[in-house]
Amino acid sequence: MPEPEPVARPEYDPTYLNSLRELYVIIGLFAVFCFWSIFVCYNYGYLSPGEQLGEVSTVLGMPSWAFWGIALPWLGVDVVAVWFCFFYMKTDDLGEAHEGEDLAEQVAHLHEGEEARGE
Repeated sequence: MPEPEPVARPEYDPTYLNSLRELYVIIGLFAVFCFWSIFVCYNYGYLSPGEQLGEVSTVLGMPSWAFWGIALPWLGVDVVAVWFCFFYMKTDDLGEAHEGEDLAEQVAHLHEGEEARGE
């Protein structure tokens, strides 16, 4: 019985591989900061029924749960986004831009369609 030939792995474009890598990083960062916000806000911002606080602790004029659960993660995401955009993302060559040619082709195609309808 002949053995089946192994399936060759496709050769992926480097632009696709870079975008896939960047996608995984973005989703991972979103998950981390989202979990952080939900965990902190739920655990420190929620009072069980019957529980009363005499005084709300504040950080920079905000309730502490809002600072640690919302403001700090947003600042963290801003710092990480700047690092990600300027230092982690790769600039890929997408080829030559043919914007003028594409526009001319589209206009010609529209005129052909008008002539075919008898306008």
